[in-house]
Amino acid sequence: MIAIVQSAQTAPHRVTTSWTALDWWPPVGWWPDSARDLLPGSSAVTASATFVLPPHAESVHSARSFTTGTLTGWDLAELGENMELVVSELATNAFRHGLRLAERSRSKEPIRLSLIRRGTLVACTLNDPGAGFPALRDPSPLDIGGLGLHIVESLSLRWGWAPLAPYGKIVWAILQPGPCEEPDLPERP
Repeated sequence: MIAIVQSAQTAPHRVTTSWTALDWWPPVGWWPDSARDLLPGSSAVTASATFVLPPHAESVHSARSFTTGTLTGWDLAELGENMELVVSELATNAFRHGLRLAERSRSKEPIRLSLIRRGTLVACTLNDPGAGFPALRDPSPLDIGGLGLHIVESLSLRWGWAPLAPYGKIVWAILQPGPCEEPDLPERP
């Protein structure tokens, strides 16, 4: 497993559509467009850490350990338990659905986990080669599983996903220390 850590003080950049699941890494300062209104002022600390997960289910445990270590290093250990749950759910979905739904030639590609810090907000992103998109569902009481995205939604300020061209996707969730409530913000236009 390979860990790559980046750190910078810079303005946010937009993800271009030329990235694929095979080569997408968060550009320095990247942040999901639909959560830009959550960002603190420009003086906020910006840092990111990325971990490449081999296409094996055991990698979910390694992803949780990487998350805990990164948050501790950023002095955000209080966010660890919730972020570990989010990472676990998103990584499991990436392996279970993203790799399974990828074409056979892409089913052995790695999944990348990135943690991006902006002030006290941390975005967790996972990308996989699958074309399917994540959707909340209401499983029956006898279904095994199916509540993962409900867990992500309950622990996150916001979560979402975006396609990567020509294939793959990135799924993200934003967390902050303390209660999971969005800050009071002016209404969006």
